[in-house]
Amino acid sequence: MRQHTLPADIERTSMQIISEELSQQKIELAPENAAVVRRVIHTTADFEYAHTLRFTQNAVQYGVDSLKRGNTIVTDTNMALAGISKPSLAALDATAQCFMADPQVAATAKRQGTTRAVASMQYAAQVCPNAIFAVGNAPTALLALCDLLEQNVLRPALVIAVPVGFVNVVESKEKVFSACLARNIPCIAAMGRKGGSTVAAAICNALLYTATGRLDPAARGWQG
Repeated sequence: MRQHTLPADIERTSMQIISEELSQQKIELAPENAAVVRRVIHTTADFEYAHTLRFTQNAVQYGVDSLKRGNTIVTDTNMALAGISKPSLAALDATAQCFMADPQVAATAKRQGTTRAVASMQYAAQVCPNAIFAVGNAPTALLALCDLLEQNVLRPALVIAVPVGFVNVVESKEKVFSACLARNIPCIAAMGRKGGSTVAAAICNALLYTATGRLDPAARGWQG
């Protein structure tokens, strides 16, 4: 039995187990997407993501390059925002934002009779239209992004489409993925019902760790 107490050792061993089980299941990950898929499996203990995560061509590299330029990540929940590595953001002079609690967003949602998730995407499109948009909770946020894409008022550096649930979840992911494909906008999506804020944060962290050369946890300053 493997027993570890140091975070770096636990993560390394977890990633080793993930690699072993992927091999046992005869699942081969595309090298350019492997860090993202493994990070999501590490976060969820769910190997189904090896099949359901979809990537437009070079989506991971576009995301990494965008972060290296100090770009902003916009999330649809404060939970996803909380899970994103702040030291990695700081190392790249990048930022992460969630506008769900912004008073202007709340006022707009009330005035329009819509959700804060929709209003937050509309607001983000105005203040940081070239950001990485990471949606892990609200399919309405993805549908709002689709509308903005179709209106040609938004061109994100990357769309991370991983909301979880039963109502409009599958459809919103398929729609935004198709919209991104049609416009050559990078996209990473978790097809089907599964996803969540933790998955959105995991994907962002995989990109951040790759961009900073810190996929190994010891490089992030952990003892190990």
